[in-house]
Amino acid sequence: MARPFASQADTAERRVTFSRISENAYAFTASGDPSTGVVVGDDAVMVVDAQATPRTAEAVIERVRSVTDKPVGYVVLSSYHALRALGATALAPRHVISSEATRELIVERGAQDYRSEAQRFPRLFKSKDTIPGLTWPTITFRDRMTIWLGKLQVDIIHAGRGHTKGDTVVWLPEERTLFSGSLVEAGATPYAGDGHLEDWLRTLVRLRELAPQALVPGRGHPLLGEEAVGQAIGNTEMFLKELYGTVSASAEAGETLKQAYDRAMALLQPRYGKWALFEHVMPFDVSRAYDEAKGLDHPRIWTVERDREVWSTLEPEG
Repeated sequence: MARPFASQADTAERRVTFSRISENAYAFTASGDPSTGVVVGDDAVMVVDAQATPRTAEAVIERVRSVTDKPVGYVVLSSYHALRALGATALAPRHVISSEATRELIVERGAQDYRSEAQRFPRLFKSKDTIPGLTWPTITFRDRMTIWLGKLQVDIIHAGRGHTKGDTVVWLPEERTLFSGSLVEAGATPYAGDGHLEDWLRTLVRLRELAPQALVPGRGHPLLGEEAVGQAIGNTEMFLKELYGTVSASAEAGETLKQAYDRAMALLQPRYGKWALFEHVMPFDVSRAYDEAKGLDHPRIWTVERDREVWSTLEPEG
């Protein structure tokens, strides 16, 4: 029996948790759903990722208002993906910040990504009528920039390609607190459909070098302590190594994409099958890993039509 497409069968609402993880940092999380980070400075608030729709983002601002009445000065986009960006208008930020590479991806494929993600995640986009359009950055940077929220230093870093070519992390050096976006997941399967898998492993090394003591992952509850943070980074590394290792071996052996997928599922499901979104992301992850192994550096754009074509190839009925 074929699996339901992507997350279309996922209709259960998630319980939201809003927790303080260091002196100035909070995490808005729900099991398996995209996380949002909150930094409360002396004079303004910074929000890291804005949820999929303005309606969903209203729940973020409600939690923010439970701890401060300071205005939202900045929204930082960890990637260009719609489910992390399109709720920004509800937060009414003074500025939206992204890496230059993320803005390039919004220009190139933002509209297609929105339609693709709305098809994959109907529960997250059930209020898509509240979305006014794509979220565009008002400030971009190449490698690194610092924002001062009064006396609080906030470093915004493009540490390298990984989950996308434009991944951005937010780092509070005084509190050793990291908002990783989808570069690191906790109990959820990394999405590599727009990724650069070999580069991703090198980027994770750079995140380790920061030696974070608290981490808000792209999905999953926040992690406290060097050991827990290191384990989350290590689990993400292990999944990516095994995924790319098996798929690249298939590609080098001349196997088809379907053969590569079946081999990858047989290898990875026993270890990672209970992680959130495993069955959802694997067709897209394997497709991208196969392309990269074949020498395609720039990920192909996911459209509604391509989503369905890949899924029907790798998860056929009967």
